Amino acid sequence: MPSSSPSLVFDRVRHVWPDGTVALDGISGALGPGRIGLVGRNGAGKSTLLRVAAGLLAPTSGHVAASGPVAYLPQRLTADPRLPVAALLGVQAALTGIRAIEAGDVDPRHFDAVGDDWDVEARAQALLADAGLPPSALERTVGQLSGGQTVLVALAGLRARAAEIALLDEPTNDLDREARARVSDLVRDWPGALVVVSHDVGLLEQMDATAELFESTLSVVGGPYSAWREHRDAEQDSALRAERDAARTLRRERRERIEAHDKLAARARTARRAQAEKRVPGIVAGLRASAAEVSAGRLRSESRGKEDAARAALAEAAARVRDDDTVRIDLPDPHNAAGRRILAIADAEREWIVTGRERVALLGPNGAGKTTVLRHLVQGTDGAASVRARASVDRIGYLPQRLDVLDDAASVIENVRAGAPTVPVAELRDRLARFLLRGDAVSRPASTLSGGERFRVALARVLLTDPPPQLLVLDEPTNNLDLDTVDRLVAALRAYRGAVLVVSHDEAFVDRLDLDLRLELVDDALRELP
Repeated sequence: MPSSSPSLVFDRVRHVWPDGTVALDGISGALGPGRIGLVGRNGAGKSTLLRVAAGLLAPTSGHVAASGPVAYLPQRLTADPRLPVAALLGVQAALTGIRAIEAGDVDPRHFDAVGDDWDVEARAQALLADAGLPPSALERTVGQLSGGQTVLVALAGLRARAAEIALLDEPTNDLDREARARVSDLVRDWPGALVVVSHDVGLLEQMDATAELFESTLSVVGGPYSAWREHRDAEQDSALRAERDAARTLRRERRERIEAHDKLAARARTARRAQAEKRVPGIVAGLRASAAEVSAGRLRSESRGKEDAARAALAEAAARVRDDDTVRIDLPDPHNAAGRRILAIADAEREWIVTGRERVALLGPNGAGKTTVLRHLVQGTDGAASVRARASVDRIGYLPQRLDVLDDAASVIENVRAGAPTVPVAELRDRLARFLLRGDAVSRPASTLSGGERFRVALARVLLTDPPPQLLVLDEPTNNLDLDTVDRLVAALRAYRGAVLVVSHDEAFVDRLDLDLRLELVDDALRELP
């Protein structure tokens, strides 16, 4: 029977980057055994929390307790194309030892490297099969794999090592439908505790529990993402009702205080007139005035107390209402004429023309060449492939999948200003605030940003270009985005008055774009999808 003890316990964990930016501010909480999805807004600190839990970052203060060894799959895997696939699987040392022994080298170090793992090659080939690769892939390097294949191989190797706790950061980014299905298969019966940071709703629906990192608070709800969403919405409905009730109570207490004050003022005027007109003896009028002052003081005190209590209740109720700060994406109008030719996409058999404000998706499996088509489009070249795209406009806004358009040494505002050199800095700051990039955050080097923050900066760099792009070219734009920001991006693209070409494996996102054209790229040929 599996243990019910927590796998990870966070005790007032705080992490501050060297530039003074607070990434984690006193996080406390526990993550239990089983499969847990970790959700939260971009910039909430999810990736940082995983890196601290994995021991890759030392917290500035506080500490993390783990129930056993921790394995970690980062959001951005190795970029070294020379790394052997065997190393990515975690079997290179044992495999090298076996091959050296088979070649006649009896150095004890080789036997130490192998240990009891004499069937390592067969196991490695089985792991490659789990990743959808042939046995011969064991002789390849990372540079010979697609991005999706790299993730699957690393994930299969991590699962085989069977660490007590595994941490996965956005494992389905860049993966097509088939690869995402393989990730789901690997996760379904994962050995040990598993914590997954993801914005992939399908993957999150496989979790046993869902944790949220929100405003430095770590909370856990039993069940998959849909159960957490239902719980959060119910909490918000209750909090909003309590806030409305408290506001009504405060208005009533304020109104009653004003009415009481008016009554006391009327009595005082009546008493002064009676005394002036000598309708009652002076000593009686004095006693009445003294009693009225005592009564008025008591009434004022009671009214103030009730109003203060109502105000405190409103503040307490308002504090329970989430102030979800969301990205506001307002795309400028590039003034594309409805019938103007913007783009041509063709293969050896047919050509498709995109005009004015049309939205197009280029779909297909990993490795089909979609990103290559986009790159040649932006560069104005055809390349050697039979599928090509050529623009008829000069102003193209390009958001690459790897977000490598950013200068890591430059600040956020310097990166954005590169595309809008004539826009005053103060105005750029105002525009960046809509992307939740405010204050000192715009002065941070791009190298210190989280995946979601990098995306927002890269997106701002594209969308704040002056003059605005006539064609937006977006390669996997929902990678690293929280689900609410995806909603804002969908709304902005649907309202955009320029042309859009998007590559994405996020089927839910593509389905919501109200596309004019869907093209699938398979085996160097295009076909139009319904």
